[in-house]
Amino acid sequence: MSRPGRTSKGWVEGYQTRIAGGELGFVPALIGLVVIWIVCQSLNSNFLSARNLSNLGVDIVGTGLIAAGIVFVLLVGEIDLSVGSVSGLGAALFAVLNVQQGFPEWLAFLSAALCGAAIGLVHGFFIAKVGVPAFVVTLAGLLAWNGLMLFVLGRSGTVNIDDEGMVAMLSSTYFEEVAAAYALAAVGTGLYFLGAWLDRRRRLTVGLPLRPLNEVLVRTGLLAAVAFAAAYVLNMFQGLPLALLILVVVLALMDFVVRRTGYGRRVLALGGGIEAARRVGVRVSTVRISVFVVSSTMASLGGLMLASRITSASQTSGSGTLLINAIAAAVIGGTSLYGGHGTPWSALLGMLVIQSVASGMALLGIQGSVQFMVTGGVLLAAVVVDSLSRRSQQVHGRA
Repeated sequence: MSRPGRTSKGWVEGYQTRIAGGELGFVPALIGLVVIWIVCQSLNSNFLSARNLSNLGVDIVGTGLIAAGIVFVLLVGEIDLSVGSVSGLGAALFAVLNVQQGFPEWLAFLSAALCGAAIGLVHGFFIAKVGVPAFVVTLAGLLAWNGLMLFVLGRSGTVNIDDEGMVAMLSSTYFEEVAAAYALAAVGTGLYFLGAWLDRRRRLTVGLPLRPLNEVLVRTGLLAAVAFAAAYVLNMFQGLPLALLILVVVLALMDFVVRRTGYGRRVLALGGGIEAARRVGVRVSTVRISVFVVSSTMASLGGLMLASRITSASQTSGSGTLLINAIAAAVIGGTSLYGGHGTPWSALLGMLVIQSVASGMALLGIQGSVQFMVTGGVLLAAVVVDSLSRRSQQVHGRA
């Protein structure tokens, strides 16, 4: 950001300096997404159809919510390998309580979410208070919670949920009114501009570095172009999906927490270094426990959205590539594995990359094994970029 009184030219030079210093942010993922879309569209003209993009937008919701929770853990330089199993357990718990035990849907939903929070509390206790590495605790959790999920499901192994119930409707509901999607685009763009303008005015008042007004207007214009284009595409099919609306609202709230609250600043400070954070008064153990609570709660909610998509919970819930895709989405979207850098929005961008690869290959009839190799290559490329970025920041004294 430029100093007060600098021109837009000064901001451009400052941005070039940040890029040269390794602060790449979401730029590599955005470039990768554009390349993937161009390649897939050139090979199959149905890829950028309104139907495929709308389905892609709903397909990313469940894993996207899980990835958003993982962002909090990555921001403090930790890892959570249990989110796949926790998501499966959340879905299984909801299905059994609602379908087999007769609990109201809202109570079963709340129980599943609280179960996820309790699991995060257990993980955080052993990591922050006992001193067991997060890798070991959450790897043990991966096995233990998967076993508990199988126990909860019992011999049947699969529980179908009410396809006209509240949870099922989360994925099947579309706001077909044209105004709904455009209203979301307008509200999102307006809130972004208001937040940027208020932040700029606050910084100007206290003499802190601030973005030029031209940059704020350009960013707002680009966001408006993307948002209204997305709204146009969604209206070409069935309108605004409720599931996608939920994901956008949740990410916006989480981004607000990270950027605008004292808690978010403590999480980022902890990602910059435990000892430095402790010296400025951050309660390290409390913050470390809290990020695992956030991660497990979001994993459980993501599992409920995945169950909503297929209207069932089964022994395969939370297994397969879910864990890898969730972590990969956060990293590919620009969240650093070394902590301190990233936003919840990176989960959305990363999931768009991963799901675009999957969707493109499905349309081309390419077998799943190739999809795994391509997704693995994209993940490796993201980690390499993150590592090189980290090294460049250390050279320039930014890390």
